[in-house]
Amino acid sequence: MVGPSQNSPSPVTRDFLAGRFRDQLAGEDLLELESLLSEPRLLADRQVLIARGEKAHQATLLVEGYLLRSISRDNKRFIVGIHVPGDFVDLHGLMLKRLDHDILAVGPARIAQVPHEELDRVIRIRPSIARALWFATLLDAAIHRQWIRNLEALDAPQRIAHLFAELHHRLRQIGHNVNRALRTPFTQSDLADMCGVSAIHANRAVARLRELGLAEIRRGDLYTSDWKALEAYAGFDPAYLYGEEMSR
Repeated sequence: MVGPSQNSPSPVTRDFLAGRFRDQLAGEDLLELESLLSEPRLLADRQVLIARGEKAHQATLLVEGYLLRSISRDNKRFIVGIHVPGDFVDLHGLMLKRLDHDILAVGPARIAQVPHEELDRVIRIRPSIARALWFATLLDAAIHRQWIRNLEALDAPQRIAHLFAELHHRLRQIGHNVNRALRTPFTQSDLADMCGVSAIHANRAVARLRELGLAEIRRGDLYTSDWKALEAYAGFDPAYLYGEEMSR
């Protein structure tokens, strides 16, 4: 996944709400947001950014790579969210202070952070930034609702197809070119835990997508020659992602 351009006036925050609310922010708002964030640092694969119950002191923007939200109980892991570049992954920590889940990297990831006191200061004096952060939080909630619906309405092959269709749209919204191949560091176990099935069922679901000629998944990378067909199979409707076309 290509990282932010150093030639951009906002190299750290350039993907924040791109293709959505970003156009409603003035240039000075974007520069202010950029100035708040630390120099990006690297998280290693599977490194935990913040653990369940740990007190949060900073808000984190994902600059490059993927982060997961996960809940573990009785030796069972549930992946309840995926973040892509441009996402603030823990804004709710500003108010809740402690998270009820873990946030960790899957594959190497670059992040930048802003202390809560600085974030609180800027949202008091810049209502447009406050609205943007609120929009980002509401967008997270919309995606979570869709994931819950998928667990009830879709079978395992459709869930995996929907997951990749969603990632395809989210990455395209921030300007990442995804044509035939969507590359991820996800393991088969990750896919199972994202879709609420066993590893065996996930393996069968991947095989089913291949049998149908819709997609092939190898080492986390999905290959397809027809994204429209994959979306139709999953019943994917991007309305819940609130792209620019939804505001027209």
